Amino acid sequence: MSTYLDVALLQLAAADRDRKVNLELGLQACREAKAVGAHLALFPEMWSIGYDLREGEPPEQLARQAIDLDDPFLASFAKAASELDLAIAITFLQRWPDRPRNAVAIYDRHGQLRLTFAKVHTCDWDTEAVLSPGDGFPVVEVDTGAGPVRLGAMICFDLLFPEATRVLMLHGAEIVLMPNSCDFEPWRTAMVQTRAIENMVGIAVANYPGDETEGHSCAFSPVAFRTLGEREGIPADPTVVRAGKAPGIYLARFDLDELRSFRASETQAAAYRKPSTSRPTIAPTVRPPFVRPAARR
Repeated sequence: MSTYLDVALLQLAAADRDRKVNLELGLQACREAKAVGAHLALFPEMWSIGYDLREGEPPEQLARQAIDLDDPFLASFAKAASELDLAIAITFLQRWPDRPRNAVAIYDRHGQLRLTFAKVHTCDWDTEAVLSPGDGFPVVEVDTGAGPVRLGAMICFDLLFPEATRVLMLHGAEIVLMPNSCDFEPWRTAMVQTRAIENMVGIAVANYPGDETEGHSCAFSPVAFRTLGEREGIPADPTVVRAGKAPGIYLARFDLDELRSFRASETQAAAYRKPSTSRPTIAPTVRPPFVRPAARR
């Protein structure tokens, strides 16, 4: 019998910057996720303020919405993780020495903080220009109800840079969690599937619902064909779940045994890559037509 990791994609609306309401909505969502059998609950991007970034807002005004890791908001989710026996990936605007960061904190099922990740590829042409970018893609082992799983994270715009998922894979990620807040057109969904397959990782995306942000939370497995049991060799659909626009809690079930078997035997990811040919990917030089004055490197 396979071991399954069930990730609850919390495609729910937040109350903008009302952190007290977002706390209550978030805790209730975690309780509901547990009730439907989830091992891990994943929030959309910057849940603490409902991704309420305002054009032209003074940076110091936005900074007043930022919180530290020991804030009661996050402590409440740590407590809920322990009480519910549920790993939780909660997103928030993180206080930082220069300017705030767009971050996610991952708590294991015992309520222990296992990973804090800040969005690396901030949208510097837009309202995220006032944020501090993250500086790396860490991966940690997280104890879940399905056992230990090596998790990493990327946030929204990070998806558009192939090296983000690649670094997570090289650091050992099995499942990548992706909080999101943007229109999720079909090409983005296709990109999530591509990132999963080319790096042999599972990817789970949680987006906000509604017409503005389009919903369409999704999850994909890298498994291209069955490697276990009587169905070995039969082609497999990598789609784990695709949501529509409506609010809801969508359960993404990853078959960990088959994912691990596939990773151990197939050709993608790091198996046959030639790193010596990839040096241009870390060169700082940018040539036309890709020069953008607002870009930070």
